[in-house]
Amino acid sequence: MPAAQELSAAYVLHTRAYRETSLLVDLFTLEQGRVSAVARGARRRGASGRYQLQAFQPIQASWTGRQALKQLTHAEPAGVQPQLQGRSLLCGLYANELLQRLLPEFESCPQLYLYYTYLLNELHLANDLEGALRTFERKLLDTLGYAFPWPPLQDQQIHYQYTPETGFTPCMASQYSYPGIHLQAIAEDCYELPETKRLAKRLMRTALAEVLGPKPLKSRELFLSTRRL
Repeated sequence: MPAAQELSAAYVLHTRAYRETSLLVDLFTLEQGRVSAVARGARRRGASGRYQLQAFQPIQASWTGRQALKQLTHAEPAGVQPQLQGRSLLCGLYANELLQRLLPEFESCPQLYLYYTYLLNELHLANDLEGALRTFERKLLDTLGYAFPWPPLQDQQIHYQYTPETGFTPCMASQYSYPGIHLQAIAEDCYELPETKRLAKRLMRTALAEVLGPKPLKSRELFLSTRRL
């Protein structure tokens, strides 16, 4: 890992206070994947780079340092996106938390970066939020080495059960099974039917739970709390 990084396309995933006047910034970058860096003095009143470090905004960033925790040396806007709101914001926070929790540091994944950009565009447009999110989740699993072992789907009337340990196995139709016709649609990121979206959500949640482990997602707890309001 070089001591200094030239300007790289990036998104801010999360920031939190660090010491008295600095921020600890988690970045998702095009060239180096996930990077954690300290933005020194970013919390001082009038700090020049403070307002560039907003989640979901595209930036150009550079950093330095030979340790795992880098020092952010520059951040400038690479375009302006309106702030996410409502359900789009909750979906964005969920995607960012997945990247924070699951992406290893300093591993380039340019294809996933493009799908994350696609997801943010869909969230800003407030189009098919569920379809875009399911596509992103599947691409994230692919990137992490947990691609779904799709069964032969020539006969789309066959039903399957799924577990992360055994994959897909044929079974009798039930409320917990996955009809082949919907698995085919999920494999092709085609979410025109409400039933496909419902099954895809259950499938992705099952697969991601195996990777995430027992620690709950804060974004999911936030979503549940807003539904109770």
